[in-house]
Amino acid sequence: MTQYTPPTAEDLERTKTELGKSSGEMAELFGLANGRQWRRYLSEDPNNSRGMSMHMLFFAMARLELDPETLERVLNRMRAAGAEIELDKS
Repeated sequence: MTQYTPPTAEDLERTKTELGKSSGEMAELFGLANGRQWRRYLSEDPNNSRGMSMHMLFFAMARLELDPETLERVLNRMRAAGAEIELDKS
């Protein structure tokens, strides 16, 4: 059984600061539509907040940690499974 507790808003804000990225850049890293979507993960308002899912966190951290060749191999495996995906190269 997988156990997962999402990072807190404070954890995500710290990560953003450590990376030196804007909300828009964090949105791109996590595969979100825009910075507004990213900021919902930082919100303390229970009516406007979101918990970061494990797969979204894994995706973003993989993009930070994997070398380009390994990441491309994973993307090719996703394509072989039927996905259409092109990531921003920035």
